[in-house]
Amino acid sequence: MKKSIIKRILQVAVVAQLAVFSTSCKDYLNIDNYFDDEFNIDSAFSNARNMEAYMWGAAAMFPDESNTVRFGYTPGPMATDEAFNGLTGTGTTNVYYGMDYVTGNISPDYYGGGASGENYNLNQWGTYYKIIRKANSILTNLDRPSDLTNIDRLRIEGFTRFIRAYAYYNILVDYGPAILLGDEVVNTNETIEYYDRPRATYDETMEYTCAELEKAAQLLPAEVSILDFGRPSKGAALALIARLRLIHASPLFNGGPVASAYFGNWRRKTDNVHYVSQQYDEKRWAVAAAAAKRVMDIGKYKLYTVLADDKTPTLPAGVTSDPNFYGVFPNGAAGIDPFKSYSDIFTGEAVPSINAEVIWGRNTNYINEYISKGSFPPSLGGWGRFCVTQKVVDAYLMDDGRTKDEARADGYYSETGFTTQAKNFSGYPLNSGIYKMYANREMRFYASIGFNEAVWQALSSTTQNTYTAKYYYQDADGRGGVTATSPNYPITGYVIKKFNHPMDAWIGTGARHIKKAYSIIRYAEILLSYAEAMNNLTGSHTVEVGGQSYTVSRDEDAIKNAFNQVRYRAGLPGLNAAQVSDKANVQKQLERERMVEFLYENRRYYDVRRWGIYEETEREPIRGMNPDGATKDTYYQRVIPGTSSFLTRVVDKKLVWVPIPRAEMRRLPSLDQNPGY
Repeated sequence: MKKSIIKRILQVAVVAQLAVFSTSCKDYLNIDNYFDDEFNIDSAFSNARNMEAYMWGAAAMFPDESNTVRFGYTPGPMATDEAFNGLTGTGTTNVYYGMDYVTGNISPDYYGGGASGENYNLNQWGTYYKIIRKANSILTNLDRPSDLTNIDRLRIEGFTRFIRAYAYYNILVDYGPAILLGDEVVNTNETIEYYDRPRATYDETMEYTCAELEKAAQLLPAEVSILDFGRPSKGAALALIARLRLIHASPLFNGGPVASAYFGNWRRKTDNVHYVSQQYDEKRWAVAAAAAKRVMDIGKYKLYTVLADDKTPTLPAGVTSDPNFYGVFPNGAAGIDPFKSYSDIFTGEAVPSINAEVIWGRNTNYINEYISKGSFPPSLGGWGRFCVTQKVVDAYLMDDGRTKDEARADGYYSETGFTTQAKNFSGYPLNSGIYKMYANREMRFYASIGFNEAVWQALSSTTQNTYTAKYYYQDADGRGGVTATSPNYPITGYVIKKFNHPMDAWIGTGARHIKKAYSIIRYAEILLSYAEAMNNLTGSHTVEVGGQSYTVSRDEDAIKNAFNQVRYRAGLPGLNAAQVSDKANVQKQLERERMVEFLYENRRYYDVRRWGIYEETEREPIRGMNPDGATKDTYYQRVIPGTSSFLTRVVDKKLVWVPIPRAEMRRLPSLDQNPGY
């Protein structure tokens, strides 16, 4: 019996190691039930192999980070202004929890019903505390396995500290202040007085989580082998610290009018202390800048690029805004293929395990099974419903770096008429006759957006390939089409195409799709975070990060060099000296850049909240093309989607965080609910 149980444990460990960070429980007080009920929990720590299996079992409890649309552990893209779908209803009729969130249906009693058999919804509070309890059990028992070498003990400690810190990270970004347990393994069968404890403040949770990631970073490997892709490295821990430090410095959490508007009256009932600091501290921006610079100084991470070839489009002529534009990357935009350099990261073309831009990522089937299929035209076996909003389309620059409004004056951008010439660049075919709104745009637009009359190559299928999707009302993939039954049509006129490889196909002879990985955090984010943190400094600050001292102040060359790398990789001119001297302009450029660079990567939801612009951005009506238009004249009109998914959207300050389950509130009298719930 014991042998068979151990065998099952080891099987779980193998699966977990392959998935690594791939059930909501009632609360964090429940006794551990990872091992078989007949298997004494002490046996988990009887030898090194069992302990490691137990550790990876805890890691496997994290939801798959790519599950940002369905099986959602996070509100994700559908809960912000970048994404939309026409599926209506709640409970079992709406599996997209982000849509439930922004229509006001999520509450301390309801976290999204989803379809039967779905494992995840927005209530992951208990799961994270169960992971924390497992991690604490490991750290408490590290000295027990007699066959555990010192090297392996330190390795397991590093991974375990990261696992625990990552659980607190998820609590912090989605729920706010946590109940900090430290190293305590919470007993069972105690009185309510033993379990009752208040939440820490936001600052206390932030400092604890970052400190634990710092400790983990000292023990984690600097490199992760190809076979272990998905496991965290030292760089992953340091990059998460950089992300958290930027959030901590941002207006929502750093005193001032935004923090006051959202949290000014929110105090801990046990001692009347503000949960979120009401005093602005510029030094936090210095810490954020230093944390990002530390990742940059590692020297192993860089933006992914593909060298230019004869299919690479030439850079637009006559650009004078940036004197370095025509230099060779990374000092300019020349010498690389901007379409492939961006697109290949997400399509599976670039091998993620050796991609120096991916600081931490994971293999996943979810992108193919849901994101890719969810955006494919119904005529090609997809759902055609994972939409992008007109606001996103408008945010993409022209290929010469101008905004659409700037380019409108000389006709380079137009919303009148259609193109007369087909193009093919970097292996991307662009039909003749497309709406001029979609002409002359930057490469990230073509890599990311599926628009009306765009080509879906589907090259692995010999019978269903090089297909032009038409979303006019009576066309096959339109609202009234023969294949696009409601809600399987793009209600905004656009779908996310970013994660589709040219070979991907769902129907037809030989149809296959390329395996994908999801980037949990990539180097482009570090560069933009560094630029943002530096931009918000007015004085010089000496700060300590990870035991190292940094003196930082607003450095225009540093801001420009970090920001412009991301622009150059996209084939665009960067900021010039005059532009970077204007702090407000740099912030505006950063907001636009993050919106398009990280589209559908679960950053926009957090960004608009930390910037304090959530209410402003959400109050702008979501718009798209007219799905009831049967002709070009009637289809290409900006309209508000006529669906309850839009009409019932709410804007409420409480939606900066997910509520804590009511069951937890009843069990723990000292626990304060998030404001507004």
